[in-house]
Amino acid sequence: MSKEVRIVKVWQEPEGRYRLETEDRCYLAFRPAWSSPLSRPGRYLALLDGKDGEITTIPDPQALPPEVLDPLMAMVGERYLSPMVTEILTIRMEFGITYWDTMTERGRRDFATQSLQENVHWLAPGHLIVTDVSGNRYEVHVDRLDPKSRRLLGNAV
Repeated sequence: MSKEVRIVKVWQEPEGRYRLETEDRCYLAFRPAWSSPLSRPGRYLALLDGKDGEITTIPDPQALPPEVLDPLMAMVGERYLSPMVTEILTIRMEFGITYWDTMTERGRRDFATQSLQENVHWLAPGHLIVTDVSGNRYEVHVDRLDPKSRRLLGNAV
């Protein structure tokens, strides 16, 4: 069970580098991570130190004051950005690497994946997450894809 830690302050110093101050310690490196992002979205936010050790888990982040919640949510947004794939232009495989050329809700994205068995996860029938070699995640709703995109995806996975 996570120990309860009172968060005093979250800020950036220098710009783009977040710091965390608790009642008894200051962390120069930390990151937030959802403990159960799919089954309990918006609940149980774990704060991990620079070595991925648990600092604390916050059961209800919305109960935090805005000056703490806002920077934490900004960090979470950067970490869990998952553009939705709206069209698959091409998928090609070479030497165990799969190269994707896609259109997403955020524009055209080219990315590569290794081992589709490990980096394509079905969340539900017709809904999957693809993780590229850089750790970026792409969300795909198969039933929203055009027939050509579904065929390309079916041939790959």
